[in-house]
Order: sequence, then C-alpha cells, then structure tokens
Amino acid sequence: MEHKNVWETYDEKELKKLNKLCDDYREFISEAKTERECVDRIVNTIEKDGYKELESLIDSGAKLKAGDKVYSVWMNKSVCMFRIGKKPMIEGLNILGAHIDSPRMDVKQNPLYEKDGIAYLDTHYYGGIKKYQWATIPLALHGVIVKKDGTTVEINVGEDESDPVFFVSDLLIHLAQEQMEKKAAKVIEGEALDIIIGNKPLTLVGGPAKKTGAKTAKKDEKEKAKEAVKAGVLDILKQTYDIEEEDFLSAELEVVPAGKARDAGFDRSIILGYGQDDRVCAYTSMQAMLDSPVCDRTTVCILVDKEEIGSVGATGMQSHFFENAVAEVMNLKGEYSELNVRRCLSRSCMLSSDVSAGFDPSYESAFERKNVAYLGKGMVFNKFTGARGKSGSNDANAEYMAKIRDVLDKDKVCFQTAELGKVDVGGGGTIAYILALYGMNVIDSGVAVLNMHAPWEATSKADIYETYRGYKAFVKGAVM
Repeated sequence: MEHKNVWETYDEKELKKLNKLCDDYREFISEAKTERECVDRIVNTIEKDGYKELESLIDSGAKLKAGDKVYSVWMNKSVCMFRIGKKPMIEGLNILGAHIDSPRMDVKQNPLYEKDGIAYLDTHYYGGIKKYQWATIPLALHGVIVKKDGTTVEINVGEDESDPVFFVSDLLIHLAQEQMEKKAAKVIEGEALDIIIGNKPLTLVGGPAKKTGAKTAKKDEKEKAKEAVKAGVLDILKQTYDIEEEDFLSAELEVVPAGKARDAGFDRSIILGYGQDDRVCAYTSMQAMLDSPVCDRTTVCILVDKEEIGSVGATGMQSHFFENAVAEVMNLKGEYSELNVRRCLSRSCMLSSDVSAGFDPSYESAFERKNVAYLGKGMVFNKFTGARGKSGSNDANAEYMAKIRDVLDKDKVCFQTAELGKVDVGGGGTIAYILALYGMNVIDSGVAVLNMHAPWEATSKADIYETYRGYKAFVKGAVM
C-alpha cells in the first residue's frame, strides 16, 4: 500500500497550525534536555491550563468531577496527567504514554581527575549509543547537585552563547591507522568517553617559603602543583556554585549535545535536535491533552523516565507510581476499591507513544520497503516491536488495530504502519508491554526518526503534526 506525502494535503490554514506546533516543540526540546527539565517545563505549562497537583487535592479532601484536570509528579522525573471524563473511571481510560529520558552520558559519582595537565569528568553512557558519535562535538552539562544539608544546586552549562562547552577528544587522522582498523563499537570505548573540562592550573598564592618548615612548605606546594588544573576547576566550582568535590557523590549530572534544535533543509521541513526519541511523542501527547475537550472517558498522559534502560527503577514504567496515581484519582471520585482499579486498567486503551525508525535511503539494506516508516507520510503504527521472533514484543490484536483505523479515518489523520527494520537485523522495545500486563489494549505509535539515538536526531514536521492530530483523535474516540 502506497501512502501519499502528507505535505501535499495541507492548505495554508493547516500549514500555519503545523508551523506553530513545530516552533513550540523545537523550543521545548531545546530547553528541556533532561527528565527533570522536561517535568519542570511540562508542569509549568499544564498548571497554566488549570491542572491541579494530585497531592494538594488529596490534602484538601477535594472531590473530582467531569472536566477536572489533575497531575502527579514522581521524584521530579515522571509525570502523569488526568482529564476527568463524563463516565465512571471503572469503564476504562484512554491513555497516551511516552518517555522523556534519552541516550546520553552520565557523570560518575567520583568523576573529577587530572591527567597530564588536562582535567576530566569521568562518565558512564546511558542507553544505546554509537559511542564514536559523541567525540569532538560541543557538549553541555545539565543536572543537579544536592548537598548534605539538602540544598539543591542546578547546573546548566553550555547552552548560552557565553557559556563554555565541553568535549570528548579523538585521535587525529594522521596517527589513527590502528584505530581505523577497529570495529565501530571499539573505535571509542566506554571508558574513553570522559569529557575535557579544563587545562588552566590554579595559580599558587603566596611568596617564598618561610625558613621555619621550609622543606614542608615546598613539599606541600609540589603536591598541589601535581593536580593544579583539577584544583583550578574545583576553585571555579566553589566560587560559582559553592560546592566541594565530595558533593559529586550526591549529584545527577547529564552530558548532552550543546545547542538548540534547528530547522533543517532549505524548505525547513525537518527538525534536527537532541532527544527527539522520545520527547517528540511526549510533547505531542501533552499538547493533544491540552487541546482536547472533556471526553466521555477519562483521558490520561503518562510521561516516564528510564525507558532507554528497560523502564526500571522508581521512576520507570515498571514501578507502581502510575497505578498508585490511578487509585488516588479514583478515590477522589468516590470510585476506589482494589477491584475497581483492576477493572479500570483492564478496560483501558493505550497508545504507547514512541518513535519508529525512519527509512534512510543511504542505508536501505537495513529496511524492508513495504513495512517501514517514511518521513513525511504521517503518524506511524508498530503493531509489534521486539526482536527476531518478536521477542519482548507487545503484539496488538487485530480488533484494536481496526478500531484505531476507524478513529483516525474519521478525523482524516494520515498514518502508516511499520516494523523496526528487517527481520533478524535488529529490533527494539517500548513501554507498551508493561501497560499490556494489565490486560488493556496497547499499540505503539509515534513519529519516524532519522539518526535515532544519535546526538542529533531528525524528524519531519508533517509527521509531528499528524501524530499530534492522531493523539487528539484517539483520546476523544478510542473505546473497546
């Protein structure tokens, strides 16, 4: 089945809406490069739209009714939004679920060292990356350092034009004969992904050593001189942020590409930016919720952490924070019981809002043309993910796919279906299988991406817009 290029279907009115959505999205991914930053920005946005924090509603003993807007944040890294519907929640929810973590490098707990006059921060990469792609590009440092007294210091260095940036070095081509013979996975290994943060020694203050204890003083000065560049960096950190080296023990610092997302192509049809897997689906899911009216069923948007490393941990989809939030919301509606929560979740419908691999003509041997997503041809549905024999897959049933088709066709949403590459070439997973454990209908859907998991990923503005439209159609019309 051939799908029309979506750009050919738009009139001036639609193009104006598309450009507004994509301009706002580009700003979002430029400024929200970590899970914490995403959650902060999302909360600021949805509170302006009238969403109330769940914990404050619980404390006040509020009673929820149709049209009410509720959100819950978990550990500053995951958030879920509820728009209360007209029907009881026990009849099920319409859920959009995406993740807001992205591949990157994390700073280790004991990271700062000096070697031959260069100061480094030691890192451990997060998620699936091609390590060589992270060398020689400008990098920024984002995150928090929490001191023993509970004070939180926010770090964001490398994004402003006046900021310094950081980088991972690589061997010059003139001396790289041995390196060039290595497999791509070994060209730059994980322990070599340490970022350079300084080269200037701390100037030793004071005059000549006093006669009394002169030998001891000279010895101390020699010891300090051995790591004078590291000392210089620590002095800057002390002066700028009032932090000590041991404060790295309670820090969460992420190394990400520096710079804003940009329009790409002479026709500005593509967005090039960091973290589009999966913030492109997170943003469009959130915006679809904000732009949708009160529906018959309660609508939900879940935006979670840790998907890139298996959805584990307290802020990943495998934790119970979402189930707990549903229970609390049902309690405020006067519907709570353990059985009612189970019935609610089992009767729900979900779009696992995650990206798919876009067809790349430069590497066409990895794809199967009839079952691949093309840039500019609309929202993408992956009936199943997984690898090889669908291992680790959520495989949506035919009845649910038929319902989705009907919902989207009624709103004239352009969509396509795809698999993640040729059989036996590779594969991947999403949060879909985790929600499917409740017995609800789930299918993967989202935006096609070029350069997936690279420092800079590419998406079509038309696909972003159609995915937003598809999410709106879903929250309004999906019932099984």
